[in-house]
Amino acid sequence: MIDRRLFLASAALAALAAAPLHAQVIINVVTAGDQNMVDYITDFLAPQFEKRNPGVRVRASGTGPGDAGSQKIYEKLAAQQKAGTQAWDVDVAVVHQKMAGTMVQEKLLAAYRDSIETGKLVTRDTAKQALGANVDGYVLPMFHSQTALAYNPAMVKAPPKTYDELVAWVKANPKKFGYNGIKGGMSGVAFVVGWMYAYGGMTEKLLAGPYDPSAKNGWDAPLARLKDFNRNVTLTPGNAGTLDALNRGEIAMGPVWVDMFYTWIADGKLPPSLKLQILGPGMPGQPMYYVIPAKAAQAEVAKKFVAFATSPEIQAEGIVKRFNWYPGIDAEHVKAKLDEKTWSKLFSDVTPKELSDKGKPFPLGSYFTDILEAYERKVAN
Repeated sequence: MIDRRLFLASAALAALAAAPLHAQVIINVVTAGDQNMVDYITDFLAPQFEKRNPGVRVRASGTGPGDAGSQKIYEKLAAQQKAGTQAWDVDVAVVHQKMAGTMVQEKLLAAYRDSIETGKLVTRDTAKQALGANVDGYVLPMFHSQTALAYNPAMVKAPPKTYDELVAWVKANPKKFGYNGIKGGMSGVAFVVGWMYAYGGMTEKLLAGPYDPSAKNGWDAPLARLKDFNRNVTLTPGNAGTLDALNRGEIAMGPVWVDMFYTWIADGKLPPSLKLQILGPGMPGQPMYYVIPAKAAQAEVAKKFVAFATSPEIQAEGIVKRFNWYPGIDAEHVKAKLDEKTWSKLFSDVTPKELSDKGKPFPLGSYFTDILEAYERKVAN
């Protein structure tokens, strides 16, 4: 008969011999956004991070595009918080601005930014405010998408630098400026928000609050001016529609997403002679954020991952070269890691300083809704 203690001891020794000398650590990275976000983590970030950190494996998954994708991440973390789970199974998340503020307010996120080296490489207000919510310390931008005015220099000899100059130009060149209003794409929405920053008389309040539901009662003048402006513009069917009209020469100028603009040029859909300009006092863009949940099971490895993903080298190769996005950290920290051709392509028209000075976030969520509703009532009708 086999001695039970001898059997158990032998089994334990066998298991120990079969186990790897260094147990593998798995970090779960969950991202909102399109499939390209998951592919970026799986195909680009993960292999390099794992190579630099033996024994660590990155497991990436996606929750879908838009705010709905970020909502799913929020719901997962909120459920684990409510259940009293001690170690949450999301170590790093990538979320949109709107949900980041809610997550901070509900204590779902760790204040990690000041504890990693790359945290000091970002100074834009989007690292501090997310649609009016204070997220300072809790987020680090993965990238910034930005709207700008695209123009054809063969048709526009002196491109307008401000909304005032654009208004004068459109009056002198009717139907040569095009945008999609607020339907069919966010480039038109961003133009309208920039209009309110220029003429609404309450930019700081729109950005930081507090929210005053009666504020919209004072918007009649800027909205009436926008309605008059629209009489001389070409209304396009959306983001792609504006770019199509620019390509065909139907319009000379229009607001676009910078990354989409450069991707179309790279794909041969737009002539490379087209240029960009951010109108003063500013046009909005939006980041995606790296966040670390408050009770991430692998919090220290998660910090290392975010620091790696926001390092100048990775921002240059992954964010700028692969996607034509503006980096999440301040652009001057990335310049030395880019070849002159890539840097010139992304920053010759819009300099890092202009991006910092004129790149605005979208407004506080409630004001954002009010602007869109007011446009429908007073401009579109």
